Amino acid sequence: MEQWLVWLITVILLALIEILTINLATIWFVASGIIALGISLITDNYFIQFGTFVILGVILLITTKPILTKLIKQKKEKTNLDRVIGMTGTVTEKILKNKNGEVKVDGKTWTAYADKAIKKDSLVKVLEINGVKIKVEKIKEEK
Repeated sequence: MEQWLVWLITVILLALIEILTINLATIWFVASGIIALGISLITDNYFIQFGTFVILGVILLITTKPILTKLIKQKKEKTNLDRVIGMTGTVTEKILKNKNGEVKVDGKTWTAYADKAIKKDSLVKVLEINGVKIKVEKIKEEK
């Protein structure tokens, strides 16, 4: 089998894998495979072709993946639940260190926990959501 045909098949297979996975798994080796295909038309030396394929693929992977990942990464839109993160709420049932309490945030009552005890009627900031509970911290009062 002609060497250029092997590289063409390799490029096509890697491109299909990339299309099916859509997470930048093989795109760099598709590019290096195209270069190796071009080299196979110039020389019959398989080691030069394969070396170019591997070295160029790794170099492209290392140098361009972080850039492409940033470009492709889409901003995560907040869901209805995520939007309460960072909001201020009021403790409606005291929160103890090892016991859940309740916090009202955005008109809804949540089961809440914290690293420190927080008294009823204190203002808190929502730090994160874990399942159906929120983690909060007391907002420091200005003096």
